[in-house]
This record gives sequence, structure tokens and C-alpha cells, in this order.
Amino acid sequence: MADYNPPAMNLEQARTNMVEQQIRTWEVLDQDVLDLLYVVPREQFVPQKHRALAFSDMEIPIGEGQKMWQPKLEAKVLQELGVRKTDRVLEVGTGSGYFTALLSHRAAHVYSVEINEKLAAFGRANLERHGVDNVTLEMGDAARGWPAHAPYDVIVLTGSTPVLPRAFIEQLSPAGRLFAVVGEPPVMRARLISSATVDLFETVLAPLTNAERAPRFRF
Repeated sequence: MADYNPPAMNLEQARTNMVEQQIRTWEVLDQDVLDLLYVVPREQFVPQKHRALAFSDMEIPIGEGQKMWQPKLEAKVLQELGVRKTDRVLEVGTGSGYFTALLSHRAAHVYSVEINEKLAAFGRANLERHGVDNVTLEMGDAARGWPAHAPYDVIVLTGSTPVLPRAFIEQLSPAGRLFAVVGEPPVMRARLISSATVDLFETVLAPLTNAERAPRFRF
């Protein structure tokens, strides 16, 4: 597949179509979130060979068997977390760095942890190009918590987990919010945990590397 760079006018129309046809219709109506989708250029975080798909309603492969979230999921999660300028955020799974960049525009500081070396390099290059200065990128396995900078006001798991490790709850600040997709196929629930737990919607998402699993009974 040849590299493809669509004309700027087509890019902007595609971005607008994404916001109006995919994201608003998924009940993402927070104007600050919608405006941010025009500020952070999603196409610059997509691998070059998939750039024509940057605004499509699909998960885009970014290498190493991983994919970017659908645009509507990115926007929905950002809206539900209600990230504030005073918040310290933990993101588990940097990936392309796009969601990291969205978080960085809303938060005081983002700590983003990636287990895969090649993806960490890809995300870092994308974020450096975007010029963020309030993100700390770290290599490691945060699938069961990342105590280094706890407590966090916001925690986001970008891959699913069959069981949500207790460590994440313990690493939240008293008024903290946590987003995770919990469960195993075919039923997973996108869950927002704060002072209460709310199941937002059902979805299927690839698991985090080394995600915690429920113990299997042996007879």
C-alpha cells in the first residue's frame, strides 16, 4: 500500500465529518472535548501507510499487534473522565501517543507507561512532534498498577483487563476517576470508577499485556 497524504482541505472535511457524524452521535457533547479534536491532529499520530484512515470509525493498526482506539471511544472516555487542569493522570499503554496528547491538553501532568519498546519509540516521536511539555513517558509493565507517581487523579487503561487489579483503586486520589474496560470476550464493560462504579457501555478491546486474570478453578 503506497503512502497517501490527502489534501489539507480533504483532511479538514474528514475531521469535521468524524466529529459530527461519529462523535456527536455517540453523545459526546462537551464542547471542550470536541474543540480539542481540532487542536490535536489525529492524522499525525497514525502510521504513514494508514493516514488516509485517520478519521475512520475503526481501530487503526499501529504495529506490534496493537491498534488505536476508535475516535468516538477516545472522545467518549475523555468526556466521561472530566479531566481538569489540576489533575495528575496515569495512562497505561501509550500506543501512538494520541490519547496521551489529548489528556495532556486537559491535565496538569500525564504519566504514560508503555511496555513495548517499539511502540514507546513511536509514541514518543509523535508526542515530541506535537510539542507537549507536561508528559512523562516511561517504559514498563503497568498492567497491575504503577505506584511510582501515585496518587493519581485520573487513571486510564488503554487495553482491557479481565479483572481490575486492586492496586489501581489504591493508587487513586480520594476524588480520583478511573476508566477501564473489564471482562473477557464476548462481554466486556467500559467502567468508570470514582466514588461509585458506573458501567458506561459494552465493548470488546484487546487486553493489556500481562493483564490480571481471574483464577481458574482446578478439579
